[in-house]
Amino acid sequence: MRFVRYGEPGQEKPGMLDAEGRLRDLSGVVPDIAGPVLAKLPNVDPSGLPIVEGDPRLGPPVGQVGKFIGIGLNYSDHAAETGMEPPEHPIVFMKATSSIVGPNDAVSLPRGSRHSDWEVELGVVIGKPAKYVDEADALSHVAGYCVVNDVSERAFQSKRSGQWTKGKSCDTFGPIGPWLVTPDEVGDPQDLALALDLNGDRMQTGHTGKMIFSVGQIIAHLTEMMSLQPGDVIATGTPPGVGMGMSPRRFLTEGDVMELEIEGLGRQRQTVTRDA
Repeated sequence: MRFVRYGEPGQEKPGMLDAEGRLRDLSGVVPDIAGPVLAKLPNVDPSGLPIVEGDPRLGPPVGQVGKFIGIGLNYSDHAAETGMEPPEHPIVFMKATSSIVGPNDAVSLPRGSRHSDWEVELGVVIGKPAKYVDEADALSHVAGYCVVNDVSERAFQSKRSGQWTKGKSCDTFGPIGPWLVTPDEVGDPQDLALALDLNGDRMQTGHTGKMIFSVGQIIAHLTEMMSLQPGDVIATGTPPGVGMGMSPRRFLTEGDVMELEIEGLGRQRQTVTRDA
């Protein structure tokens, strides 16, 4: 099943897509795609739900996100393009939840930004509380998967005497969606193609089979150190083709258009603006 949240920012309603891709209103069944609802997403026939007319904005497909966790340098081919050795353990950083926006909302560069970069990533949404979870049981705690653009200001990330969080948490730097797709529909999360285009030119082409640490390994590792709760989102790393890996390097500027896609999880499209 493909779940969505639609409407103006902060006023999103729950919805789902039917077999023809039409948006159906789910607000008569659940209050939101968030919190305890994620432990048991509604199993309903969307054909019996009201059709949502028009073309409403799509918001992040999960609400009330408690933690937004990033995994760095998690593709073997991306590590190679950066000239770094693959990590022994997952590299973990946090993105501020205030960075989260809808899949087609604008990405606004912060003041002073000259090195903002794109990163298409598989997003994992936790559905059941998880602590000290074995890898073999880890995927049973997943509510669904989605597309994430882990937008990153590289100078903030590496030149400002702090953790990666500084470059990852700017407002609008976490587009999520368009859909939350349930595990039964996704199948093997390590068998998905990813792609990102910038202004119509292909920048990133990847496959989740190139992950150094699988989704199950990531969840197991995280739950050794912190509990994961329903609505937590994990961005699992990016394939090669980011701007900082190019020669010469290339970064986002006003007017750029990013288009992202993951097999079976839908497409995002963001226009780049700049904070006043």
